[in-house]
Amino acid sequence: MAKEQPAVRSHGDGSFDRAAFAELGENVVIENGVLVFHPENIFLGANIYVGHNAILKGYHKNSLRIGDNTWIGQQCFIHSAGGVTIGRDVGIGPGVKIISSFHGEEGTDIPIMKGKIVFAAVSVGDGSDLGVGSIVLPGVTIGRGCQIGAGAVVTKDVPDFAVVAGVPARIIRSRADPQR
Repeated sequence: MAKEQPAVRSHGDGSFDRAAFAELGENVVIENGVLVFHPENIFLGANIYVGHNAILKGYHKNSLRIGDNTWIGQQCFIHSAGGVTIGRDVGIGPGVKIISSFHGEEGTDIPIMKGKIVFAAVSVGDGSDLGVGSIVLPGVTIGRGCQIGAGAVVTKDVPDFAVVAGVPARIIRSRADPQR
């Protein structure tokens, strides 16, 4: 006899009430078609733009924190199960994906999707820019003033003022520190 499968649960339809956010600064623009999940764990600073059809996927634990003056392009997907912190004055191009959890491997006797979820925080430093379609994987810290090239897949930490590109992303040069 086949084992009964658990019922699939919906995460909701992504509709939200602005009052439900943990924090919502002044002058926050959230365009039509944006989906927001667990807004009670999402902290948005002031002067933030969230483009059409982006998904801010909060989680029942940890948080998504976005600093002042940050621009999030159309069709971005930010999943904060492991925690995501985005600094101030950050540009996030259209179609960027930021992921902070994954299914761990627990041998070959069970499907990966049934394995333990591993949570790994992601951080993006002040003044950084993530190019169109780039992907930031769980556990990555991107320093201050970094440029992430379009389509890059960032699999490891990026130091302050680095320019990275490629799959996987590699440092191609360093920017001058404007404080020097």
